[in-house]
Formats: sequence, C-alpha cells, structure tokens
Amino acid sequence: MGLTATSLRVPAATDLPEYSAALERGWSPDNTRAAAAAEQLAAIAADPAAFLALLDDPGAAGPPIRLPDGSTVPRLPSLTRWIWSDGFCGSIGFRWQPGTAALPDHVLGHVGFAVVPWRRGQGHATRALALFLDEPRRHGLAHVDLTTNVDNLACQQVVVANSGRLVDRFEKLPAYGGGEALRFRIVF
Repeated sequence: MGLTATSLRVPAATDLPEYSAALERGWSPDNTRAAAAAEQLAAIAADPAAFLALLDDPGAAGPPIRLPDGSTVPRLPSLTRWIWSDGFCGSIGFRWQPGTAALPDHVLGHVGFAVVPWRRGQGHATRALALFLDEPRRHGLAHVDLTTNVDNLACQQVVVANSGRLVDRFEKLPAYGGGEALRFRIVF
C-alpha cells in the first residue's frame, strides 16, 4: 500500500492532535530554538484557537517573535501550512513585508520548512515547497529567499529541486548563534 500524495493544510483544530503528538515526540518547526516545541505545547494547552490563529497571521496581529537569543522583534505577516500525507509530516511557513521582497536583518528567509524525522527522505519537503510557492506569488513577491546551514545538504537539495539558486554565503546574526549559512533564491 502506497502513501497518499503530499498536500498542504491550513492548520485546523481537527489536525491539532497530530501536530501536538509530533511536538511531544521531540520534533519542532523551529530549528533555531530548542524551547520552541515546549512553548508551542503550552500555547496549545492554554488556548488552541489562539495558537492556530497565530499560524495564519497575514495581518501580523500576533505578539512579537522571540529570537533564539531570547530577544524579541516585531512580528511580520506570516502563513503556515501543515504538510500532510497519511498524517502529519511537517510544516512550511512564509513571512514577508508588504510591498517589498526585502526582509529585516533578523529574518533569515521568506520560507522555512521542517519535516518530522520519521517522515524524512520521502519527498514531502520537496513537494510541499513546490505546492507552497503559490503563496508568495499571491502576495506579489517576484522571488523568495531561503537559508540553510552549510551542512544541511537535505534542505539544500529540496531548495535546488524547486529551482533555487545559491546567491550568498553569509554569517548568521549573533541572535541565531552566528556561523556560516547559505542563502538560496527562487525567482518566479
């Protein structure tokens, strides 16, 4: 029996138990902050509807964003979709500044994605990114930037498979722990 095709879902209460189970198993959609999974579980327990609203926040109405060093920055408009194929596989998100493709220095890229470890290597990230690129187009962007750590070959392969081109090697801000990273660009 084969897997169903990868799809994207707007985060919803009906799928929240599978998302929470992934967090409880140690996965996190935020690879820059170890505490993010526990924080999300606490937010879900406190107010599931409010948690879900923050995942689909094109008006940037939510609270400031906490960076890995603990500092906070203003929230940008953002959208998150859950990657699905016979259950929860991961998440993919998009953040932007209205009217421009430019991002503040503290934002590493427009799009970020994370697949749960037990579903990696099945093509879900590649397919999810291909499906998701309609979101930035709908918001008027001519391109999106995505960043990876130098040693994250799997992520780089996903981006290149979606027509991403390496445009820059850069040093991450101290708020993200520093270190060299790669910036890729997908032009529409």
